[in-house]
Amino acid sequence: MTKITKLIVLMLAAIASTNLAFGQNEFYNNNKFKQLDEELPTPNVYRTGSGAPGHEYWQQKADYVIEASIDEKLHRLTGAETVTYFNNSPDVLTYLWIQLDQNMRATDSDTYKIRQNKVGKKTNINQLAAVDGFPDYDGGHKIQKVQDVNGKDLSYTINKTMMRLDLPQPLQPGEQFSFSIDWYYNINDRLLMGGRGGYETFAEDGNTIYTITQWFPRMAVYDDFNGWQHKQFLGNGEFALAFGDYDVKITVPSDHIVASTGELQNPDEILSDEEKKRFEKAKTADKPVVIVSQKEAEKKEKTKESGTKTWHYKATNVRDFAFGSSRKFIWDAMGVDINGKTVMAMSYYPKEANPLYGQYSTEAVAHTLEVYSKHTIDYPYPVAISVEASNGMEYPMICFNYGRPEKDGTYSPRIKYGMISVIIHEVGHNFFPMIINSDERQWTWMDEGLNTFCQYLAEQEWEENYPSRRGPAENIVNYMKGEKNNISPIMTNSESIKQFGNNAYGKPATALNILRETIMGRELFDYAFKEYAQRWAFKHPKPADFYRTMEDASAVDLDWFWRGWFFTTEAVDIAIEDVQYKELDTQNPKVEEKKRKDKRDAQPKDITTIHNEEVNLGRRVDRKPELKDFYNSYDELDADYEDYEAYKKYEKGLNSNDKAWIAAKKYVYQVKFKNVGGLVMPIIIELQYEDGTSDKKYIPAEIWKMDDEVVSKVFVCDKPVAQLVLDPNRETADIDTENNYFPRQTQISRFQLYKSGANQPRTYDSGQLNPMQKAKKNKK
Repeated sequence: MTKITKLIVLMLAAIASTNLAFGQNEFYNNNKFKQLDEELPTPNVYRTGSGAPGHEYWQQKADYVIEASIDEKLHRLTGAETVTYFNNSPDVLTYLWIQLDQNMRATDSDTYKIRQNKVGKKTNINQLAAVDGFPDYDGGHKIQKVQDVNGKDLSYTINKTMMRLDLPQPLQPGEQFSFSIDWYYNINDRLLMGGRGGYETFAEDGNTIYTITQWFPRMAVYDDFNGWQHKQFLGNGEFALAFGDYDVKITVPSDHIVASTGELQNPDEILSDEEKKRFEKAKTADKPVVIVSQKEAEKKEKTKESGTKTWHYKATNVRDFAFGSSRKFIWDAMGVDINGKTVMAMSYYPKEANPLYGQYSTEAVAHTLEVYSKHTIDYPYPVAISVEASNGMEYPMICFNYGRPEKDGTYSPRIKYGMISVIIHEVGHNFFPMIINSDERQWTWMDEGLNTFCQYLAEQEWEENYPSRRGPAENIVNYMKGEKNNISPIMTNSESIKQFGNNAYGKPATALNILRETIMGRELFDYAFKEYAQRWAFKHPKPADFYRTMEDASAVDLDWFWRGWFFTTEAVDIAIEDVQYKELDTQNPKVEEKKRKDKRDAQPKDITTIHNEEVNLGRRVDRKPELKDFYNSYDELDADYEDYEAYKKYEKGLNSNDKAWIAAKKYVYQVKFKNVGGLVMPIIIELQYEDGTSDKKYIPAEIWKMDDEVVSKVFVCDKPVAQLVLDPNRETADIDTENNYFPRQTQISRFQLYKSGANQPRTYDSGQLNPMQKAKKNKK
C-alpha cells in the first residue's frame, strides 16, 4: 500500500468515525429520554440530588413592626415600619434590597411603558387613560425617611420597584440589622385601575371596601440559588419573600371591621361583648356562626361613625401580610379540626355578596383546609380568611375573592361554582406559595400550577360532577394544539409567558393530574407529592427540588415527563398508524389448506368475471369434455404428499404445552403507533372485541426509548378484535382523536338548516335570565 493510499484510508476512517460520533451525539441530544442533568443545577450542601434541603441549607429572616392608618377621604395609607433583618447566610452583605411594589403604579412605571396597546373600533375613555398610567393618580411608594434604630439617616437608592439600602457597615454571617422606613401611598381605585389590592366604592351607599396588599416596603429574598432576587415587578411575576414575624397596628375609621393576616391582639378594645360571645361559639360550631350580621353592617353603612380605632394583629413565621377594611363587612366563622388543632375559617363580605357568601364561603374555606392538609401538610396557621372583594388574590391566612349574586338574590351556576373555585384556589395558596415558598417572580407555575392541581382535587371532593375548569386532560387540548408561536414552555420566566392562564395554571395542573392518574398511580404520586410539601414547608424550593423529590420518593424516572411537559411546547398526538392481523401457521395441511382456499374465495371477483357470469358465457372445454386433463381439476392450493410428511416430522417435536397453545384459537394483531405530536406518553389502548367485551392495555412511555417516532406492539387475544381505540378515557390530552381509532371512525360534524336567518339559534346574552330566575317564572 502506498503512502498516499494509506493517507486516504486514514482520512476516510476519520470521516466515518466523526460521522458516527455526530450521529450518536445527535441521537443523544434529541433523545426524549435524555436525563435532565444538564438542565438542572448541580446538587450541593444546600440542595441535594434527592430534592431535599441539604445539611447546610439556610435562609434569611425578616421581622416587621408596623403602624399604618387609612385616610378614607384621601384614600391614602400612611405607614411606619421597623425591620429587623437576620443574615443567616454564610455571606457578608454590604447592602440590602427592598421591594417597593407600589412603584409599579408610579407615573414613570415601566409597566405602562412596555405594555402593548391597540385601539379597536370601540375604545372607552378609561382604556385610553390607562395607556400611560392614570394622569390624575399619583401612584407609588412615597418614602419619607429611612433610618437606623438610633434615628440616623441611611443611604438608599430607588431603582423603579426596588430599593437598595446601603449598610453603614458590612453585615456578617449570623448578625442582624434593624432599620425603619416611613412612607405613604395613594390607594388605587381597583375597579378602575385594576390591581391585586386597592379600594372599591359602592355608589348606592357611598361606602368603601379596602383590600390592602403589597402595601409596605418588603425585604427581597437573598438565597443560595440567586443571591438577591431583585427582578423588577412588572405586574405578572408575583412575589419572592422571606419569612418573619409581624406585629402590626392598623388604624381605620371606628366603625370598620378589619380582616387581617394573623391573630387579633386587642379584641376587648375592638369587639363588642356580643361579637366576642359569638366568636367563642364559632370555635366549636359545626356550621358558620355570624359574628357581625347583615343587619348590623347595614346600620353602619347608614350612620358612618366618626373617629378611629386601632386593630392590633400579630403573625408568626409568615412571608407577607395583608388586610381588608370596611364598615360594610358581614363576618362569620367556624372552627375546623386539622389533626386535633382548631383553625378558624372565616369570611368577610358586603351584603351585595349574600346569600352566596353566607351559605358557601366559610364552608369552602374549611373544605380547602381539610383537603389540602390531607395532600400536603397540616395547615399550621390559626386562621384562614375569605374576603369578598370582587377579585382574586392570596396572602398568608387571608385572600380576596369574588362572587356576587343578582340583586334579587339569584345567581347562575357560573357565578356559584366560579365563587367556590376561586375561594378554594386562593385559600389553597396558603400552601403554595405561602408555606411551600417558591419564587413567584421567576416561576409562576410552582405556585399557580401546583395550587390549581390541588384545587382540582378539592373541587372533586366538594360534589360529584363538579364543573372543574382546569385539571382534566381534555380541557387543555385546545391550548396544546394551538400555534406554537403563541405558546411558551412552562419553564418560562413569569413576565415572558404567553397565554398566562393556560401556561402557568392549566397545563401544569393537567400534567400533575396525568402524572397522578395515569403514569405514577395515586399511591406513589400522593406519597411523593406530600414528601415534597413536608420537605419544603417554610423553605424556598426551586423547580429542581420538586422534580428530584417526586422521583426520589417514588422510584419512577420522570425526566422524560418533565422535559416534554415543562421544557417544550410539544403536544400529545399518538396515532394508530397500521394494524396487521397475524394468523398462526399450524403447519397442519388440512387446516392450512382450508385457510388458503377460504381466503381465496373471499377475494372480490374482477369485473370481467362478473360480466361473464351475467351473460352466462359458455366455454369450449365445457362443450367438449375431451379437452380436459389433469390440470382442469388440479388446485394449486391443495396440500400434497410433501406437506403431510413435513407435518409428521414437525408434530413429533411438539410437547403437550405447544399442542395446547396451537389448539387454542389465538388472534394476533401487530399494531404500529406513530408519535405525531412529539410529546412521548404512555400508550393506552382499548381492544374492543366482536362479542362486545373490551380490554384496556397500559404501555409505559418507555416503549419510545429506542425510537420516539414509530413503535410497534403485538397483542395476542383469545377472541377477534372489532375495534382498536387509543386513549379511550381521554387521559393524556391527545390533541387529535381522529387517528385514535382502527378502523377509522367517521367524525360527526353537526349542522343546522336555516332560512333567512330566522331560525338561527340565539346566542348567549348576559342579560338573559339565570336558571333560578327562570324557575321562579315557571312557578307563576
